[in-house]
Amino acid sequence: MLNCGIIRLKSKCYGTSVLGAPLQYFPCKGACRLLIMAGIHGEEPETTFLLSRAVRAFDSNFENVAVVLCANPDGVALGTRGNANGVDLNRNFPTDNWNASPVQSRSILEAPRDTELSPGKVPASEPEVQALIKLVETLSPKAVVSLHSPIGCIDAPAKTALVQDLMAVFNVPWVQDIGYSTPGSFGTWCKGKGLECVTIELPRLAPELLYERYGNGLVEFLKDYSTRS
Repeated sequence: MLNCGIIRLKSKCYGTSVLGAPLQYFPCKGACRLLIMAGIHGEEPETTFLLSRAVRAFDSNFENVAVVLCANPDGVALGTRGNANGVDLNRNFPTDNWNASPVQSRSILEAPRDTELSPGKVPASEPEVQALIKLVETLSPKAVVSLHSPIGCIDAPAKTALVQDLMAVFNVPWVQDIGYSTPGSFGTWCKGKGLECVTIELPRLAPELLYERYGNGLVEFLKDYSTRS
């Protein structure tokens, strides 16, 4: 796959992180059909790596696919799951089931829940979440794809055409439910808005192996999806 050391797509800023990092995205040339995003959890930088490598195969912005490479730049820079305030951004969205209780997470997949984060003082308390909500509402995409790791599945309520396309790319099973509660998550917020959200949980692999296994498929998916009418 032809790749480039720089990203040639034109970016725009849709907000600012707690520490002042620009929140950037690559807008569509036309009406947005799909928003694909990565890096909402700072401890999952491989999601940003893979998406970046795929985007670098293109010369210009997509016709109807918008891209957020990193929704939590402070967390990625600090090596923390949450943002600079210690908030799990994927539990901070204003949903009916938002919960003020601390969020327990695992340092590794097999560990007990040994890391505690905040869901925020109130729903949408964090600038990264506020900005992402505004971006989604402005773009009004037909669907959103959110990259996570390392469970190795595609999490979505229904096996839609989009889910089946992504299953073909990533060769991981589809699950209707991740198996644990996710109050205040981005996916739950999307569901409340009637917006299809597909969560891709990449398997536990080194970033270069993820690229080797999925890079070409993701490029072809983006190329095909961006030319659909």
